Amino acid sequence: MAVKKVKAMIKLYCPAGAANPAPPVGPALGQHGVNIMEFCKKFNEQTKGREGLVLPAIITVYEDRSFTFVIKSPPVSVLLKQACGLAKASGNTPREKAGQVTKAQVTDIAKQKLSDLNAHDMDAAVSMVSGTARSMGIDVTDEK
Repeated sequence: MAVKKVKAMIKLYCPAGAANPAPPVGPALGQHGVNIMEFCKKFNEQTKGREGLVLPAIITVYEDRSFTFVIKSPPVSVLLKQACGLAKASGNTPREKAGQVTKAQVTDIAKQKLSDLNAHDMDAAVSMVSGTARSMGIDVTDEK
């Protein structure tokens, strides 16, 4: 079996189950000659049931205009906003607090993101998620 030559690697953030040919998907894939509708159908099929989340997709485009893609877990900021029930994080972090999450919620988010994070163990992953929460104006509390 011959190895296909990679033409480009594209990283897109698409809403789960709702990818369509409109920007940003259409222009990003169209410039490399990829069949946009085919990507949208496959992406929506694989992300069915995860609606409401924005998922990063790493798309590998080959010289013959075929493609493969890998769907990663949602960004930590999206998961934190979902855990707090927020639409938007704090714009003035040191002075305004946007919400709060418990340590248990932070640990759950860290478990979900562990494969994508640059962390060696669970404690480091929890620390990374806590730091993201702090930078978004979200307090991490001990209570349930």
